[in-house]
Amino acid sequence: MAGDALRPMNRQRLYEQVLERLRAYVEEGGLRAGDRLPTERELAQRLGISRASVKQAIVVLEVQGLVEVRQGGGMCLLRDSLDTEPVERLVERRRRLPDVLDAREALETKLAELAAERRTDDDLMALQQALEWMEDEIEGGRYGIEGDRRFHAAVTAAAHSPLLAEFMRSIADQIAESREESLHQPGRPRRSLAQHQRILDAIAERRPKAAAAAMRRHVRTVAQVRLLNWNPDEAP
Repeated sequence: MAGDALRPMNRQRLYEQVLERLRAYVEEGGLRAGDRLPTERELAQRLGISRASVKQAIVVLEVQGLVEVRQGGGMCLLRDSLDTEPVERLVERRRRLPDVLDAREALETKLAELAAERRTDDDLMALQQALEWMEDEIEGGRYGIEGDRRFHAAVTAAAHSPLLAEFMRSIADQIAESREESLHQPGRPRRSLAQHQRILDAIAERRPKAAAAAMRRHVRTVAQVRLLNWNPDEAP
């Protein structure tokens, strides 16, 4: 018990305090999606802290899709509140994401190659329907998450490899997390849709190497997310 009593104390990072102040500012001001927030410079001056700490807080908000930083330093709310995910959970997600992306590249590149070799007409239909679903989502102002999930599931099915499919099911939750992360990047849904089309074209034309290359490029695009550029310990 004595050892537990003297365990290290938690010290809230300064940028976490900034997040709390910003959340209160939005709530007290009755701000809503589309409203503007003070610039990074203004926030640092008003809070009496360094811009580095403010920048870290803003990155956390960007990563979670709560604000958009516009040219010139202005910030715009994307939602009606700044209810952020706990920083500890965000840190854990950042820690495991690279491993998930490595696994996706290894597995899905091979699945695309096999799909180009083994696909049936029904498989092609499922792939096309998934793309159409994703396009409809994007046209409706959404991120295309369900269509993306259906497309990758259809590629897995078209590979006709039960063992690889089982591997994919075993990391389904982590894949879903990486999908959410990627498709919330600005401009990413349409870029992802175009990449899916190239994967489908290669599978339809029975070009295994081209399908694998197209999938590899796609998964590497998925890896380009703001979360991986965030260092939670960079600021004081």
